[in-house]
Amino acid sequence: MLRKKPPALQTFLSLVSRRAGHLVRQQYDVIVVGGGHAGTEAAAAAARVGAETLLVSQKIETIGALSCNPSLGGVGKGQLVKEVDALDGLCGRAGDWAGIHFSILNRRKGPAVWGPRAQLDRQRYREFIQSELLSTPRLTVLEGSVEELLVSEPNPEEPGHHRVTGIRLANGSHPISASSVVLTTGTFLSGSLFMGQSKSPGGRIGDAPSSAGLSHTLRERLGLRTGRLRTGTPPRILKDSVDLSLAQIHPPDSHPTPFSFLNTHTRCKPEDQLPCYLTHTTPGVERVVKESLHLNCHIQEDAKGPRYCPSIESRVLRFPGRRHQVWLEPEGVTSDLLYPQGLSMTMPPDVQLRLIREIPALHRAEIHTPGYGVQYDFVCPTQLSPALQVKSTQGLFLAGQINGTTGYEEAAAQGLWAGVNAARRALSRPPAALSRTESYIGVLIDDLVSRGVTEPYRMFTSRAEFRTSLRPDNADLRLTPKGFEEVGCVSTERYQEAVRVRDSLQDALAALQALTLSTQNWRKKLPDVHISEVKNTLLTGMEVLQYNEASFEMLASAFPERLSRHMEFSQRLKIEAVYRPHCNLQKKEIERIQKEENMFLPPDIDYLSLPVSLSNEVREILDRVRPATLGAATRLQGMTPAAVVQLFSYVRRAGQTERRTHRNKPDPKKERTAEPAGRSASLPPVI
Repeated sequence: MLRKKPPALQTFLSLVSRRAGHLVRQQYDVIVVGGGHAGTEAAAAAARVGAETLLVSQKIETIGALSCNPSLGGVGKGQLVKEVDALDGLCGRAGDWAGIHFSILNRRKGPAVWGPRAQLDRQRYREFIQSELLSTPRLTVLEGSVEELLVSEPNPEEPGHHRVTGIRLANGSHPISASSVVLTTGTFLSGSLFMGQSKSPGGRIGDAPSSAGLSHTLRERLGLRTGRLRTGTPPRILKDSVDLSLAQIHPPDSHPTPFSFLNTHTRCKPEDQLPCYLTHTTPGVERVVKESLHLNCHIQEDAKGPRYCPSIESRVLRFPGRRHQVWLEPEGVTSDLLYPQGLSMTMPPDVQLRLIREIPALHRAEIHTPGYGVQYDFVCPTQLSPALQVKSTQGLFLAGQINGTTGYEEAAAQGLWAGVNAARRALSRPPAALSRTESYIGVLIDDLVSRGVTEPYRMFTSRAEFRTSLRPDNADLRLTPKGFEEVGCVSTERYQEAVRVRDSLQDALAALQALTLSTQNWRKKLPDVHISEVKNTLLTGMEVLQYNEASFEMLASAFPERLSRHMEFSQRLKIEAVYRPHCNLQKKEIERIQKEENMFLPPDIDYLSLPVSLSNEVREILDRVRPATLGAATRLQGMTPAAVVQLFSYVRRAGQTERRTHRNKPDPKKERTAEPAGRSASLPPVI
């Protein structure tokens, strides 16, 4: 199964333009600002939860654009895509539709750290996202630039110093009101573009930066702490000018693995997928970088850049004398461009051409679009709650690079969760939470709001303590039921499929567990599996499947009447068998952590005068970050074990005191029973 074909892009633009030109309402439940990965997921999620939602983007045609690398997923990032899909997000299905080269990274390691990844066709991806947004009920799209946020006095019944009630557009039109506003400004918040010694305002080449009034509102009106980060993009190279015979070819997987749990195959057939190519830098590249540093103002700036996806200038300066990888990746099935991943640069265009021609495969290359750098404002994410709402401002949510992250996948995950909670707030529902024990999205958000960032944040499997449980293959079992039953962002169709898969897997695992033979008989049945001859005990099918040489197909062939009906889940069963012992051990640790995670810290607690033994440094950290739970507090930089114990004891005592006070209060239900029996609920109240 593959999702429906989206309509032509021109059809989308004409329909949206008509809707944007005749905005029939000035009041929405949720307004989402920005049409990148965070914004599109936020808008779609808010609408799925049931909120009337408005998505505002500077340019309709750039909604869903792949601003940098036309790819999705990877190690850690692929897990985020699978989780976004499990919560009914867009990017996984869009990747399956637009993918032209699918592969699993880290295949030599265990399945818990596999990284599903796909090279994408830029146009196909954008068309799919735009089509999905257009067909989403309760979602309206508007082309425009947001001038400022509408700010009013806070609701005294909620924590916070301000309340955001909507937006004002730069064209001077009437203000648009909303209960919740989600900002997903990406690199556009006070963005500046750098190329050589030139500097111009903007967040992406060809587009204007966000309004200066928006930055002013965040800093001056709302008093939010902001910082400055930088990123960059490589030049786009004409494919016909590259000698690919001098690069190492890397074909896609012979059996592509879809991102979405709803899809059994990808749109692009295996035989039609395109290869990628690997080449390397040379000493000549390093020479050009060092000779042109005086012409490169971006690299000399103080703003922090991405450590794990640095520019070629940063790599050369940090690791002199090394040979660096350069991947030549196609930008689409019909595109005549290659994306040289690993060659992000901000030097003048003529110097960029000199540099790339120092690489043998690119010795005659021609540049279609030069690379450039971007600097932009971000909001320090420790000012956010786990719902991604600004703690000091009611109704304002932030997602994506505005929170100091880098990458499409991190942005999409934040966008979905911010959209969910913005909608729940607008509909008077309590915020939803994801623990780091149950999802990579939970790890991402907890890292941001508890620890903050000093450089653009990127997800890795090493950040997740329980990665053997948080695998890409089981994201649907972990999150889809929660998304449907508790959060409200998952469709009935997806939920029913997840339940079917869950029940089928349980039946298959029970059949494996019930299949018991002696080691001698197992060796007869499966001669290719190296079961120890020393042992002469009983083994279940589950235990045998844990052997490296064993596969579910082998067991099903030996016991067709008991196992063949479960062949649909052969790979998932193998992974479940391998990781079950590890997951059982982790389950106890997760339960302990969850008890700690679930101890909420009062939002109005006065840490500076708390009557417990805490250092001034710890008090200042707690007062500045204001963690939502004890678990979040334990991960703050500067928190000591002794401080955690003191905090735990105080909150527990406070809770006991509150419960005793509550018990001593008169029961209003008992008081009501003393009223005259003839009083009827159907009678009008006495005024």
